[in-house]
Amino acid sequence: MQYSQTHLRSRPISAGHLRAFEAVARHLNFRAAAEEMALTQSAVSRQIQSLEEEVGVGLFLRHTRAVELTSAGAQLLLAVQQSLPRIDGAVRQIRQSAGRKSVSLTTFASFASMWLIPRLEAFQRDNPDIDIRIDASDVAMDLEMADVDIALRYGPASHMPPGAVRLFGETLTPVASPWLIKSSPPIRKPADIVSFTLIEAGDAHRSHLEWLTWRRWFETAGLTREQPPRWLYFNYAYQMVQAALTGQGLVLARSSLIAESLANGDLVEVLPQHRMDSPMAYWLLVGPRSAQRPEIKAFRDWLQAQAAVTRETIGEVPDPDTVDFID
Repeated sequence: MQYSQTHLRSRPISAGHLRAFEAVARHLNFRAAAEEMALTQSAVSRQIQSLEEEVGVGLFLRHTRAVELTSAGAQLLLAVQQSLPRIDGAVRQIRQSAGRKSVSLTTFASFASMWLIPRLEAFQRDNPDIDIRIDASDVAMDLEMADVDIALRYGPASHMPPGAVRLFGETLTPVASPWLIKSSPPIRKPADIVSFTLIEAGDAHRSHLEWLTWRRWFETAGLTREQPPRWLYFNYAYQMVQAALTGQGLVLARSSLIAESLANGDLVEVLPQHRMDSPMAYWLLVGPRSAQRPEIKAFRDWLQAQAAVTRETIGEVPDPDTVDFID
C-alpha cells in the first residue's frame, strides 16, 4: 500500500488508533486484537488503515494468514509501548486521588531512603487525609512544567534557583560499625584508616561530587597516595552506609544522613576530630502552582521543622543569611 505526501498530516493522531495498533502489533493478528478490544475485526482493520493514512506509511505487511510489522511499524510500536502505560498510570492516579488532598515530591534516592522516608510516618499520623507520592530520581525536574509539587535537592548554593529554602548542610566524617572497630586494630590517626577496606561512590571521581572522596579527605588530613587493601564501590550513598553498617569497611559519610545511626550507636565516628566541611547543602523548592494549597503548606512546614531537628543533631550553627532563602 502506497501513501503520498498528501496523506501526511500535522495534527495529532487518534489515541484510539494507537491502542488498536498496539494490540495488533502485540498479537500480530487482527482477529485476536479485535477480541481483546471487544470490537469487530473490520473495525480494528479500519482503525489501522486510518492510522497508516495519518502516518503516511504502511505499518504492517499483510499476509494471507498473518501480519508482520514494517520497520516504520516497529519504530512506532516502541514509542507506543513506552507512552500508553504511562498515560494509563497517570489516569489511574488521577482517578484514585480525585477529591483527595495529595503532595507529590521529587528527590534523589539516597535522601529519600536515609532521611525522608524514616520520618514520614509522623507526618502521616498527624495528617491522615493527605496522600504522599515520592518520585526518587537523580534527574532535576522543572517545577513549572512537571506534575510535582515539591523538590528536595542537593548542591551548593550557587546551583540553586531563587526562592530555594536551605534545610541543612553537612560535614563528612569516617564512620564504621562498632563491632568492626572492636575487632580491628585501633584507629588513632588518619594513617590508620588505610588498613581497612574503604567504601566509596564508584563515579565520584568523574562527577561533581569529587569532594566526597577519600582522596580529598586524605589530602585534607595531610596524606597523599594512600591506598587501602581493598576498595568497595557503590552507586548510592544509602548503599555505602548499608555496607558500613554490616561491617564491610569504613565509609566517608554525610553527617546529616547518618545522624540517627550515630545517635543510636549503629555507626561510630572513628576520627571525629577530622571531620571535613562540604560545600553542599539540602534544599527545599516548592512549585509555583502548588505553593498556596493548604496541604503543600502543611508538608513544607513539617519538612522545615524536621530540618531544624537535623541541624541541631549535627551541631550546625545556622547562618541567618542563608538558612531560609537564597537572595
